[in-house]
Amino acid sequence: MAPSKTLFCVPSVAKTPDEMAGDMAAAASIGADVVELRLDCLSSFQPRSDLERLLTNRPLPAIVTYRPKWEGGEYDGDDETRLEVLLLAVQLGSDYVDVEFKVAEKFLNLISGKKPENVKLIISSHNYETTPSVEELGNFAASIQSLGADIVKIVTTANDISDVSRMFQLIVHSQEKQVPIIGLVMKERGIISRVLCPKFGGYLTFGALNKGKESAPGQITGSELLNVYRIREIGPDTKVFGIIGKPVGHSKSPNLHNEAFRSVGFNAVYVPYLVDDLSSFLNTYSSPDFAGFSCTIPHKEAAVTCCDEVDPIAKAIGAVNTIIRRPSDGKLIGYNTDYVGAISAIEDGIAGYRVKDAAVSPLAGRLFVVIGAGGAGKALAYGAKAKGAKVIIANRTYERAKELANLIGGHALTLAELENYHPEEGMILANTTSIGMHPNVNDTPLSKQALKHYAVVFDAVYTPKVTRLLREAGESGANVVSGLEMFIRQAMGQFELFTGLTAPESLMRDIVMRST
Repeated sequence: MAPSKTLFCVPSVAKTPDEMAGDMAAAASIGADVVELRLDCLSSFQPRSDLERLLTNRPLPAIVTYRPKWEGGEYDGDDETRLEVLLLAVQLGSDYVDVEFKVAEKFLNLISGKKPENVKLIISSHNYETTPSVEELGNFAASIQSLGADIVKIVTTANDISDVSRMFQLIVHSQEKQVPIIGLVMKERGIISRVLCPKFGGYLTFGALNKGKESAPGQITGSELLNVYRIREIGPDTKVFGIIGKPVGHSKSPNLHNEAFRSVGFNAVYVPYLVDDLSSFLNTYSSPDFAGFSCTIPHKEAAVTCCDEVDPIAKAIGAVNTIIRRPSDGKLIGYNTDYVGAISAIEDGIAGYRVKDAAVSPLAGRLFVVIGAGGAGKALAYGAKAKGAKVIIANRTYERAKELANLIGGHALTLAELENYHPEEGMILANTTSIGMHPNVNDTPLSKQALKHYAVVFDAVYTPKVTRLLREAGESGANVVSGLEMFIRQAMGQFELFTGLTAPESLMRDIVMRST
C-alpha cells in the first residue's frame, strides 16, 4: 500500500561524502521524510567506507541511487561495479535502493535471497524526451511491478502541460490497484506533477535543498513545496487553482493565493501552469478538481472563446483574466478583474484624488494613452472610457491599435508616433505590454523626453517593481503607479471569485510587498 501521505524527499547531489552527510542533516532540519543519496554525483567515492558512514546513524530514511549516464546520471563506469555498490547498500540496510528498469533483472539476480524485508526496491525509468500515452504508461508500470519492484518509479518529460495529466491518471490507476508509484514529469511544464503528487496519491515527491541543487529538470525546492504549496496539507479533496500563462515562472500569484487560502482555512492549492494552447489545456484538465484559473499573457483574449459563459464586462473588454468552473454543471465562466484593479489604482494615483466612490471619476475628460492592444490593454481602454476619459491606443502594430480604438471609440497611434504626441499637458499613460519585464529591464516603451507631458504613468509590469518606464516618469515629474497595485487589486477580485469569501486585503498587500 502507498502511504496515506505522500513522502517528501530531498535529493543530495553533493560532490563529497562530507557534503552529502551535511545535506542529510539539512534535509532533516527542514522536515524531509526521506533523503536520496545520489552516489553518482560524488567526485571521489570509496564504496564501503563512505556508504557505511553515510548510512550509519542517518537522521532520515535513505534512498541509495547510483544513476548511470545512460539514464541521465553522472556515473560513467561499468554496470557490474555499480550494481555491486547497490548490493552493498542493501546489505548495509539502506531503507530504499533505486535501480534502473534496464538492469533491474540483473540486479535482482544479484541480490536473490539477500534482500532484507525492510529494504524497499524502487525500480525506475526516466524518459527525457516525451510522456507516453496512458495505455503505454500503464503497461510499462505493470512490467516494472512484475519484475518484483516494491515501488514503481516512472519519470517522463512534459513537452506540453497536457502531458502531465497522463501521469496523474497513471498514479490514480496505480492507487486503485494498491501499487505504490512515484510518478513525476520533468521540466517547467511538469512542476504541477511535483506539487499535486499528494492529491492523486503518489508515493513520493522530490524537492531540492536549495536552488542549484536539483537532481532533475524542473525540480523546485523543498522550501517551496512545504511553505508555498503546503504539500503536507494537500489531499484528495483539495481544490486546485492556478495561473495560466507563458511565461509564468515570474508570477507572484502562487505565493499570494496560497498564503491567502491558508489564512482563511480554505482547502485549496494554487499552482503555475505553463500553457501553450489554452483550449487544449482546458479540455484536458476538465475535472471538478481543477476549480478555477487566473489567466495572464498571452491567453486573456483566447479565454473569452474558451469559456462557456462570459461576464458582460469581460465580454465587452474582450479579455478574461479569471475562469471559474461552476460547481453545479462544470461549465467555465469567464470574468475580468483587471478592469477594476487597474482603473482604481490609477484614480488613486492622480494628485489630490482620495475620495472613494465619487460621482465623477478624476479620469473624466482626461487624455488617457494606453500602450498595447492585448488583453490588459483592452481592460484599461474599456475602463478608462467608461470613466469618461478620452482614450488613445498606441501599439507597435497600427492595425491592432486601430481595431481596439474603433471598438471603444478612441484614436489610434503607432509607438513611433506616440514619441511626438502631446496635444495637451497632464496626460495619463498606461503601459499594458511586457516591455521592460525581467529580464529585459533596460527596455522601455516610451522615451524619457516624451514622458514630461504626462501627469500620471502606470506600468502593468511589476517585475521589477520599479521599471525603467516608472523610474524615468518619476524623474520627469509624473506620479507613478506600480503594476503591483493593479496586481494586488485584481488578485483580491480573483480570490473572492475563487472562494466566495472576502479577500484579506492587508495580508495580501503584505505578501506582495515582502516578495518584491
